[in-house]
Amino acid sequence: MRAAAFTFVLSFSWPVQAMKTRREMLEEFVAQDPNDSFSRYALALELEKESRPQEALPQLREVITRDPGYVAAYYHLGRLLAQIGLVEDARDAYHRGLDAAIASGDRRAGSEMQEALEMLE
Repeated sequence: MRAAAFTFVLSFSWPVQAMKTRREMLEEFVAQDPNDSFSRYALALELEKESRPQEALPQLREVITRDPGYVAAYYHLGRLLAQIGLVEDARDAYHRGLDAAIASGDRRAGSEMQEALEMLE
């Protein structure tokens, strides 16, 4: 009897589904709720991590368009723009981020934006 039960367990197989990547999960979250700034921001960072800056940039811009107070998005947008050689655009992103940081009272983010601006000089 024990051998029969053991044979059954070995012959039974669960359906196997491919695990989704972090990027795929974040893309689904954004598709479900396009106004979810955190998911869109995280997607942009994941795309950047995958060396896909041309896909990350519009995601960061969209975060800022939908949620102008999302200060971290300005910093990462500026950093990414600077990395691909768009220094004036990076400077503009950092200036807008500095304004957003000041408006929200986020001194730490404001000082990070200021430092980033100084690095571009």
